[in-house]
Amino acid sequence: MSRTWVKWMPAVAVPAVIAVGVLAVPLQAGAATDLPEKTPREVLELVAGSDVDTFSGTLEQSSDLGLPEIPSTGDAQAGEFADALELLTGDHTVRVYRNGADQSRVQVQDTMSERNLIQNGSDLWLYDSADNTATHLTLPDAAGAPTSPEKAYTPGELADTFLAEVTPTTIVSLGENTEVAGRGAYELVLTPNTTDTLVDSVTIAVDAESGLPLGVQVTAQDAAEPAISVAFTSLSLDAPSADLFAFTPPASATVTEETLPDTTGHADKTRPDVESSGVTVVGTGWDAVVLMPADASGAGLAELTASPLYSQLTEAVDGGRAVSTALMSVLVTDDGRVLAGSVPVERLQAVAAE
Repeated sequence: MSRTWVKWMPAVAVPAVIAVGVLAVPLQAGAATDLPEKTPREVLELVAGSDVDTFSGTLEQSSDLGLPEIPSTGDAQAGEFADALELLTGDHTVRVYRNGADQSRVQVQDTMSERNLIQNGSDLWLYDSADNTATHLTLPDAAGAPTSPEKAYTPGELADTFLAEVTPTTIVSLGENTEVAGRGAYELVLTPNTTDTLVDSVTIAVDAESGLPLGVQVTAQDAAEPAISVAFTSLSLDAPSADLFAFTPPASATVTEETLPDTTGHADKTRPDVESSGVTVVGTGWDAVVLMPADASGAGLAELTASPLYSQLTEAVDGGRAVSTALMSVLVTDDGRVLAGSVPVERLQAVAAE
């Protein structure tokens, strides 16, 4: 289990969940489960001490972000956006496999096709059976990567560090014990300590035996049902067969070779692209706002705003145009700045006016 969980911060937690919405499903919870009593800190310590490195399982996706409907035909840009958006919405069956740090596979199973993301050592493949296309990337040698200066925390220290970082903006508590994929789980609840956010709560189901997170639910303010949920519906902690990670594209497939960007010289920076672009974060916690200056978007923003898709996605507001979903809002100002956060549009407008 990676120790990067300790860096969870409310400002990025929800966007991260949205970004991996392809793995989002409702928690398949059964009746309350009889488990040994634990405090929130002890459950966090259980997660931090988890050493699960092999598993396979099935997930079912459903999400309701309140996104506008985008046509999949007509404008090419609109069609591409609709395809990407489809991974974050609707219903999907997903199979996941992991065998250590360098072998993993995610299969998104659609009605008549399947999308695969496969890592086998330094080889990374993306394959879409719908149009028979494959993209191949060669990952850098991890052995040659700079050593992380991150402190070697114990599980208890990790739990304390997480609590120290989030409690100024977040109430950390436990819900009722539950059952996910036939396994007893503790329900860790993160509640924003502010009303100036679109997020009501984030609930994480933690396997009582292994400490593996089994599911996540993100609920928006004033919503009866989660906007995004993620959970296993079946799970095995046995090592998957090595054959699952050996991928060769069909002979008839269109194969593209891609090159990862060179990060040489950025070993001492966690986010070099952001730091050099002038992007800033206004505020902390759940109501934080990311602000991108007008000169940081290059030609990309001009191309987007010139597309019919832009006016279809956004609505006119004071100072620019905005789009708001159940969990996130984006504002493009008249002077070309872009602001985003898990906050109402009014919060973005206030930051833009400062």
